[in-house]
Amino acid sequence: MRTYRELFRTPEFTPFFAAVSVQTAAQTATGLALGTLVYARTGSPLLSALAMFGPSLAQVAGALTLLSAADRLPPRAALTALALLSAGAACVQAVPGLPLGASFAVLLVMGVAGSPGGGVRYGLLNEIVPREGFLLGRSVLNMAGGAMQICGFAAGGALVAVFSARGTLLTGAALYVVAAAVTRLGLTARPARATGRPSVRETWRTNASLWSSTPRRYVFLALWVPNGLVVGCESLYVAYAPGHAGLLFAGGALGMLAGDTLVGRFVTPRWRARLGAPLRLLLAAPYLLFALRPGLPLALALVVVASAGFAASLLLQERLLALTPPGLSGQALGLSSSGMLAMQGVGAAVAGGIAQLTSPATGMAAVAGLSVAVTLALAPGLRTPPGADGGRLLGADGSPSPRAPRTPRREETT
Repeated sequence: MRTYRELFRTPEFTPFFAAVSVQTAAQTATGLALGTLVYARTGSPLLSALAMFGPSLAQVAGALTLLSAADRLPPRAALTALALLSAGAACVQAVPGLPLGASFAVLLVMGVAGSPGGGVRYGLLNEIVPREGFLLGRSVLNMAGGAMQICGFAAGGALVAVFSARGTLLTGAALYVVAAAVTRLGLTARPARATGRPSVRETWRTNASLWSSTPRRYVFLALWVPNGLVVGCESLYVAYAPGHAGLLFAGGALGMLAGDTLVGRFVTPRWRARLGAPLRLLLAAPYLLFALRPGLPLALALVVVASAGFAASLLLQERLLALTPPGLSGQALGLSSSGMLAMQGVGAAVAGGIAQLTSPATGMAAVAGLSVAVTLALAPGLRTPPGADGGRLLGADGSPSPRAPRTPRREETT
């Protein structure tokens, strides 16, 4: 599968695409509104950053307790319920006079409850499209996410300016309801991918099995840490340019859209193997120039260029699937998603803390430097071809396979 036409002719991909796109727009608008609301109330870059990205920290708790649900819940029902839960949370956040502590408590609960969502969603994508079409499908979702973030940040910024942050939160809640309806009416009811009930014990057992592979460990870390630190840079847009944060966020979404389009549609497998490391460096390096406190035009250009580097995640996810049996794809993708979101929360906290003590520009440059250092440290472990796993590939039940191949499979993904 190499063309968009083939992808959208695949049964159920179109409603799946629509539901994910609307939900992304809702997340974007509500996140910007909440960050703006908290910054207006407190004047704190740290609290503003945590309001937008702090729920991601709760993904750690969810990944350690609820992640086995990613393969053990019917996907349509799970995604519908999560969208409705998000709508309810946005309505609660919009209540006038809601104490700041209560607002962050709602964010914490949503972070934990939403932790299986990425695994359910992208595990379902792996069922809807052929396995060889996963990267194209994932890139299209990323492109849609970028477009919806551009629209969401632009519309969210306009709604906040014209109406209020609370009105924008209610608009986001309505979009979540639309996403739930599209999911419920447009997708077929499928059984869970794995048998058994979700449990903390099963979550721990499968996570440990997934983590037991050295090549997978490098992929997980490369997906989590550099990405999360760069999102720490993004969490300071409101503090760096309070009147133009929406423009910077939209520029970042535009860069992501360009990178995902290029990598997902036009880059051949041979070049994917070569572009992985440069894209991971591109993700952070432009933010180092924020130490010079660039004006808005240059800052916007740096954000657009850096955000194209997020396409490296597509290549890493393709590599992860090559290292994981289909029966565990949901939990593997869920673990990668939860880890990324959790590290985004960590990145926001670190960047916000540095900005609180110094300045937003210094905070952005500092976490960008950390991201570059981690990328360089992980590079040697990502050169191992998928399949060269030292006998630690998993069987379908999550246990180490006794017949795991000891010689590398010839694949050129990275």
